Amino acid sequence: MTDTHEAARPGLSTDHQAVDGIRIVVLRGEIDHANRDSLHEALLTPEGEAEPRTVADFRGVTFMDSSGINVLITAHRAAQDAGGWLRLAGVQEPVQRVLALVGIDTLIPCHSTLEEALTS
Repeated sequence: MTDTHEAARPGLSTDHQAVDGIRIVVLRGEIDHANRDSLHEALLTPEGEAEPRTVADFRGVTFMDSSGINVLITAHRAAQDAGGWLRLAGVQEPVQRVLALVGIDTLIPCHSTLEEALTS
């Protein structure tokens, strides 16, 4: 008999906070093709926000594939085009390896902690 049940895959949850005019997007779970739209929506700058400044808190992200890389590049460019920036904080080792492999860590500033990302 063949088991036709798929193992449940963790999704991606997002939460937004603000500190001194900087948007913090707290991410938890896995980033892949199935939830890239959720990541894109979470990182989009609200309409009309001047000089968008966003920190994506990756402490709770355990996996990311190329879908996440594409979204990060798009969000980074959109923030720069609007005169702002995107920073990453607390990226765990498995995800950091992916970022380093494709060179995103040289394009988008990556910080060890949320505090560093907010103050640098």
